[in-house]
Amino acid sequence: MGWQEDLHSGTIYNPNNKEVIQEQLKCLEKLYDFNHTRPSEMEERNRLLKEMFAEIGEGCYIEPPFHANWAGRYIHFGSRVYANFGLTCVDDTHIYVGDSTMFGPNVVLATANHPLLPELREKAYQYNLPIRIGKNCWLGAGVMVVPGVTIGDNTVIGAGSVVTKDIPADCLAVGNPCRVVRKLGEHDREYYYRDKKIDWTRISSFAV
Repeated sequence: MGWQEDLHSGTIYNPNNKEVIQEQLKCLEKLYDFNHTRPSEMEERNRLLKEMFAEIGEGCYIEPPFHANWAGRYIHFGSRVYANFGLTCVDDTHIYVGDSTMFGPNVVLATANHPLLPELREKAYQYNLPIRIGKNCWLGAGVMVVPGVTIGDNTVIGAGSVVTKDIPADCLAVGNPCRVVRKLGEHDREYYYRDKKIDWTRISSFAV
C-alpha cells in the first residue's frame, strides 16, 4: 500500500515519510503565497485556490489566514462557500463541504487522529477519517469538528461547539459535545434572533 492509500484508507500509518513530507512542502508553498496576498489581489487568491484545492466551486471566499496540512489538496468545496479568518483544515484525508456553507472565525475541521496507545503515538503514527458537511450550513466561531463526522444540510452549529458525532440535517446543535437542540422550522421563518422578527418585505428587496 502506497502513502496516498495510507492517507485515505483509515489505516494507521507513519506520516514521517520523506515522500509525504516533500509532497506536503510543495502544497504549503502555495498556501504561503495565498496567505501573503494583499486584500486587493482577489484574482490571485482565486487562482491559487483553484490550484490548491481538490475541488472549489464558483463564488467561494476564504479570508486569510487559512491553515491546512495539505493546503487544500484533499478539500472539496461546492459553490459560494464562505470562510472567515483562521479556518483550519487538517486535510490529511478528504473534507467535503456543500454549496453556500459558512464558517465563522477560527473553525477547525480535523480529519487526522492518533492511536491512544503511547508506544504508537510517540512514533507519530496516525490515521485519517473524512469529514462531510452539507450545503447551506453555518458553523459559528470556534467550532471544532473531529475526524469522521458528517453534518447534514441546512444545519447550524453554535459557536464554540465540539462536534464529536454526526449531526442530522435541518437542526440547531450546540455544546461540548455538540448536541441537537431543536429542528429548524416555522419559528425561524418569523424570528432571526430571539424576539427580533424578520421583515420579509425588506429581505425580498435584495437581489438573490
